[in-house]
Amino acid sequence: MGSLYRKYRSRSLSEIVGQDHVTSLLGRALEAGQHSHAYLLTGPKGVGKTSIARILAHEINKLPYSDDSDHLDIIEIDAASNNGVDHIRDLLERVHIAPTSAAKKIYIIDEVHMLSKPAFNALLKTLEEPPEHIVFILATTDPDKLPATIISRVQRFGLRAISEQDLMRHLAEIAKNEDIVIDNDALELIAQHGDGSFRDSISLLDQLRFSSDTKISASDIEKALGVPQQKTLETLVRLHGNGDINAIVSTLKHLEESGVQPTVIATQLLRYLKNNADKSATTIALMDALLGVATSSQPAIKLLTVLGSKTKSSLQHSSNEKESFVKEVADTPAHPQPYPSPAPTAKNKTTFSWQSLLDILKNDASLLALLKKSQPAVDNQALTIYAGTKFNADRLSSAKQMAKIHEALGTIGAADMVVDIKPEKAPLEDSETAAIADIMGGGEEVDYDG
Repeated sequence: MGSLYRKYRSRSLSEIVGQDHVTSLLGRALEAGQHSHAYLLTGPKGVGKTSIARILAHEINKLPYSDDSDHLDIIEIDAASNNGVDHIRDLLERVHIAPTSAAKKIYIIDEVHMLSKPAFNALLKTLEEPPEHIVFILATTDPDKLPATIISRVQRFGLRAISEQDLMRHLAEIAKNEDIVIDNDALELIAQHGDGSFRDSISLLDQLRFSSDTKISASDIEKALGVPQQKTLETLVRLHGNGDINAIVSTLKHLEESGVQPTVIATQLLRYLKNNADKSATTIALMDALLGVATSSQPAIKLLTVLGSKTKSSLQHSSNEKESFVKEVADTPAHPQPYPSPAPTAKNKTTFSWQSLLDILKNDASLLALLKKSQPAVDNQALTIYAGTKFNADRLSSAKQMAKIHEALGTIGAADMVVDIKPEKAPLEDSETAAIADIMGGGEEVDYDG
């Protein structure tokens, strides 16, 4: 943690930035001489949970607070490393001992969701009938893991991720006080990478304060953090829209040679699209596809296939096209075949055959069973296998099964295909299939034979 963060950490509830909805309520209650026997502070990392807990503990006891404050009646426990029932029982055996000098003995339990089930049960007994001189302040980044019985016995306060505007104002004030010369674009970039956390943002400023001898610019920060420049992100989005695969490959290669990781590129593209691009169907589809880069076993290839694949700007027919298609469906014989076959579309124009792949693997019963439960989708040289469930996807994604799939693809002349396993069912991407589902009141795509 950078020294700037310690230096500018809040010392009172009134100094806490961006959490007025919590600090104002706590402040008014304390002014009225009221406090709870147990509090729960929830929210993402770095937004002030621990600081508020420490300040609240001191203000309940009317004690001054600083980083060096150390009082026998204010006890901090990290549940991540003290999560066993023995630790909690040891703590609870001492709660009946009166405070040494303060009005209240206060226990701050950080990351309380890490406690074991027996530890929670032991804590619950004390929360149900707490001694008059005891106050618990619990803090967690993951309240969903807390038992409902614990939550029902505390006053809960939810802290928010700090807005970029609040982060920028606070960073600008620190920079001014510290004689750090930095432009607004650089402050904005730090705030973005702080991801709603004061601690992370101030630590970044502390890390980068000496990155320039004159004025810190956004370019200085991009180089120091190893992230693509704004103009590069704009270029990649434009190239994706144009379908210029050669330029996309060249740009990604340049970024790779500069040390920028594909997962970082995907994250930056998502942030850029969210903040700057229009919210068209194409943009939303691209954002959705980029989410898969971070979890891919081959993020560089996944990023290339995402950017190199033109997405449809809309999956809807025009009214004339839809009327024509509905008429065509109405004129079709009652039982032409078990399932309607989609009309050929641009994405189906490939020499790849799903049935051929299944035929090659017919002697591998376990793999064949998994693939028959799955649905394929082919786009350029990318094969997406929708496994339907996470369990099936995990089995298909194993190194052993992936090796067999790639070997089989080589046998049928599709060795260059990139394979991506997804746990969900295939989306209704084909416009004709979507129209049929619309007419029938919904439905799922069925397997096709290539």
